[in-house]
Amino acid sequence: MMTNDQRNTPPVVLTIAGLDPSGGAGVVADVKTFTAFGCFACAAITSLTFQNTAGVYGASHQSAEVLRAQVMPVVEDFRVAALKTGMLPTREVIMEVARLVRETPLRAAPFVLDPVVRSTSGYDLIDDDALAALKRELLPLSLVATPNVPEAERITGLKIEDEEGMRRAAIAMRGMGARAVLVKGGHLAGDALDVLDDEGRVEVFRAPRIASTSTHGTGCTLAAAIVACLARGVSLAESVSAAKRYVTASIAKAPRLGHGYGPVSHDIRVEFTPGGVKIDGA
Repeated sequence: MMTNDQRNTPPVVLTIAGLDPSGGAGVVADVKTFTAFGCFACAAITSLTFQNTAGVYGASHQSAEVLRAQVMPVVEDFRVAALKTGMLPTREVIMEVARLVRETPLRAAPFVLDPVVRSTSGYDLIDDDALAALKRELLPLSLVATPNVPEAERITGLKIEDEEGMRRAAIAMRGMGARAVLVKGGHLAGDALDVLDDEGRVEVFRAPRIASTSTHGTGCTLAAAIVACLARGVSLAESVSAAKRYVTASIAKAPRLGHGYGPVSHDIRVEFTPGGVKIDGA
């Protein structure tokens, strides 16, 4: 029987991603999102990036040894309920993440792979050798991968111009081993459209597009919200729905910071009810 203390213990979620010192994306955005969804956040940093809302100016990548040294104390002390990866800049780091997922208690946790390959400002965050390793080693381990349109195009080699193109890319990525793929259509014209292909079951999520330049970190935030919902026992489709509503609300409530693509607001009220996940303002 669970004690009252155990019932009140938040699920632990782990992000393995890059550090954005301006706070809009990467592990900082992940931690803010996990907290909004009532989870306890842990983080391991793969790269120290040098960026703000105007662009990315460089990065100092961490070694596989440093990454393992961050992750192992966490998984040896906590039961990680769900895992998210973001920026994995080198083949060495990607191979280490694959080993950690296969060889530690992380293998029992739902794994959301956010294949971060290029910044909003156009800075390449991963080389071709690393991308090949990501496709070969991590896609088959993931519960769901969450590429945006440019990322899905680079991973699959397909041109994506509409919903049908998103569907084809999702099928192609499932052919590479992913169980489920969420292709995010924020880069396309019209409504904000995302396509989820879960083992051949396709669901389309739509929301009115908000005219805003405050979109820095939306991909990280969406994937982090999905992870947090999964950690709390929510189904994948409902996790995607709640995450999309959270991102929509976070753009609408953005603090208007910076001179470029500003950060969103993570200060959104989230409530888990028997009827589903309620997002304030969405």
